[in-house]
Amino acid sequence: MTFDELGLNPKLLKAVHSLGFTTPTPIQQAAIPDLLEGRSDLVGLAQTGTGKTAAFGLPILQLIDPRKAMAQGVVICPTRELCVQITADLKRLACYLKPLEIVPVYGGAGMANQIRQIKRGAQLIVATPGRLLDLMHRGVVPTSQIRFVVLDEADEMFTMGFQEDIDEILKQTPDTRRTWLFSATMPAAAERIAKTYMHDPIELSMGQRNMGAENIEHIYYVVKEKDRYIALKRLIDFEPDIYGLVFCRTRAETRTVAEKLSQEGYNAEALHGDLSQDQRNRVMRGFRDRTLHILVATDVAARGIDVEDISHVIHYNLPDDTERYTHRSGRTARAGKSGFSLMLVNSREVHRLPEIEHRAGVRLKRGEIPQGRDICEKQLLAIVKKMAAVEVKHSDIADYLPLVHKALGNFCKEELIQRFVSVEFNRFLNDYRDSSDLNVRTVKSKKSAWKSPEKADKNVQRFFINIGRLDNINEGAIVRWVCDKTGIRSKKIGQINLKREFSFFDVDKQVASKVLHGLKNTKLENRSVSIKPVENSPIESRRSYGKSISKKHSSRSNRRHRAQKRPAYRCADPRRG
Repeated sequence: MTFDELGLNPKLLKAVHSLGFTTPTPIQQAAIPDLLEGRSDLVGLAQTGTGKTAAFGLPILQLIDPRKAMAQGVVICPTRELCVQITADLKRLACYLKPLEIVPVYGGAGMANQIRQIKRGAQLIVATPGRLLDLMHRGVVPTSQIRFVVLDEADEMFTMGFQEDIDEILKQTPDTRRTWLFSATMPAAAERIAKTYMHDPIELSMGQRNMGAENIEHIYYVVKEKDRYIALKRLIDFEPDIYGLVFCRTRAETRTVAEKLSQEGYNAEALHGDLSQDQRNRVMRGFRDRTLHILVATDVAARGIDVEDISHVIHYNLPDDTERYTHRSGRTARAGKSGFSLMLVNSREVHRLPEIEHRAGVRLKRGEIPQGRDICEKQLLAIVKKMAAVEVKHSDIADYLPLVHKALGNFCKEELIQRFVSVEFNRFLNDYRDSSDLNVRTVKSKKSAWKSPEKADKNVQRFFINIGRLDNINEGAIVRWVCDKTGIRSKKIGQINLKREFSFFDVDKQVASKVLHGLKNTKLENRSVSIKPVENSPIESRRSYGKSISKKHSSRSNRRHRAQKRPAYRCADPRRG
């Protein structure tokens, strides 16, 4: 099937052909004919990089009336990067549909200019949820004529906490509108939207629900927490032509990793929420132009990355939400190409891998962090191949060769080869001369005495801290926090037990006083931490602390519930309040 068979008007077909597209992707083949009728709601599930933008973009561009200078459609997406990218893609597809106006609106940019563009008569608005809702409240975006609402990357918007915004947007738009939901996965929140706001939607699924691309090789590496950064360097060095995306969990870690790589000579930069729009544009321009080879990003910032030919996605940290693994790995192997998704995990995180396999519908393979000698051999061969393949412009360099012969005339052939290779190769020889094996060969059983939460260990001291999963922390963050603030080695830390609103962790009793002193009045992820030693056995401490905190939250909840049920009385005598 070709785009000519989908029912698109000649102006859109002209734009499609000018962009070099001839064959629609599976989601485009399935969605476009139905959406062009303009009478159906739709839920489309497809992996990132399969052409979802054109799948909803071509129909909405054909159905909007360019003669009416008012908002007729909105495309809602999770981040400003993605908002800018979708707008650029739609403008390219609509280049022959003038005077159709497409306006991006998102937070972090001046609202006055966005308001002016909308008031000029924009027919299609591409927006992030918060900014769109703000403009609706201000009366800038009248909703009465909106005929189409597209929710793009819907699962990510729900993960980021935009459920209430999307609910309100859909409530304010006419019941007669068409709603098209596109997503890589189908979480419960997306299913609720479909049931609440859509009418008998068409359901399209390219592959199984929540399944990642088939042409990605998924590999995990088990390393010690302290070796995580060194392991990352080895994975990068083992691929001389890497064009990769490294995912970190926090903005701070993104900055740290990118700065370390840059200082050590790697062509790397960070992408995170603290950057200005100009800085983001500069970083993304460098990455798209491939003058930047390694992009270190947070999950949220990476949502706007629409770049072909990314060879590797490296998970420096596992995502907090397992479903985000699908989005991360989907940055590679786009448009039917192949790629690698590599994960660095410590022994305490291995238990999360089966859940990732199940949720993402992938098979994970255990890999070995390359040894120093293997890296040196691969880099040496890459240098030699590059030298052998280089184009020699004989006539252009002829005038300069006498100078070269004069400078190098005293060296024999063997010495010349050694010196030319060493120009780039010496760095790897220096880095890996005394390198050790970073792979954790065995992972301790969960039933061992050290790991078991049901048995007290006289050599272990347990600590309680007042932060948990609700604070977006994981075991690795606690290990880094303890080691950084106290100076103890990670091997002195035992079991870490994360709860919803609090956590426990064990340390060797020999360093317990050092840990307690070092962690008092400190912060973890900008959150003040209260730490207390637990005198009971581990299982008793969990029960007692858990019950006391649950009881505290229960009493608060009951008070709020009673307050809500209490009737409001109005006193006629103002002196009585």
